[in-house]
Amino acid sequence: MSAERAGASLQSDEAAASRRMALHHGSVGHAIEANGLKRAFGRRMAVNGVDLRIRAGDCMAIFGPNGAGKTTLLRLLGGLLKPSAGTAVVGGVRLPAGDEARGAVGLIAHATMLYGALSARENVEFAARLHGVRDYRAAAASALERMRVLGMASAPVRALSRGMQQRVAIARAIVHAPSVILLDEPFTGLDDSGASALTTLLTTLRDGGAALVLVTHNLPEGLALATHVSVMRDGRFARCEERSAIDAGQYQSEYRELLSHDA
Repeated sequence: MSAERAGASLQSDEAAASRRMALHHGSVGHAIEANGLKRAFGRRMAVNGVDLRIRAGDCMAIFGPNGAGKTTLLRLLGGLLKPSAGTAVVGGVRLPAGDEARGAVGLIAHATMLYGALSARENVEFAARLHGVRDYRAAAASALERMRVLGMASAPVRALSRGMQQRVAIARAIVHAPSVILLDEPFTGLDDSGASALTTLLTTLRDGGAALVLVTHNLPEGLALATHVSVMRDGRFARCEERSAIDAGQYQSEYRELLSHDA
């Protein structure tokens, strides 16, 4: 396929994704809406009554100590766990909904979950095909290029460094142009070039109408991308506010003080 035809087809896929996003959210709807969301593991309540509203084009950064329930919340929103109680609608799909919900979501987790024997290109193309992307080859090439790893696309994933594997995993997560992107410490393992590529990518996706939920321990990274910020403790939101309403320096000081109480 020529570069012109590939580009035209990719633009068509991206336009279709934009139309799906508009249908899901409308002009006033929420990309993510959760009410009283809970998840228990035995007697331990990992997520304990979370209410959440995120619109298309918003990025919520979630901070909090280890064990606060942040990763469990992302797994609930991604359709990977069933809630013990409560309801959630993500990307226009009421959870739990299996493949339908996962099709609306791009999830970047701690583990890359890549197939080590396959090349970077094959991993991303495989994900694109699973999500029904029409020109999966062009979509995969574009996603790899956005993460500045296209030059290593033919290498087996097992031969790549941890940071390069993370770049491939991010490319795989966004190859189907999801309307909701869930990120669990996505900057882990990335060098300066990879971190810059990811920041540019997330900014572009947010500005293009995707809804982002970013879990991170790095306050500067989170505050730089966020439209809303929250702190999670003991399975609940202890603090939640608009980014524009806070001073970054004061917020970091208050956050460190909060964490010191948990030490």
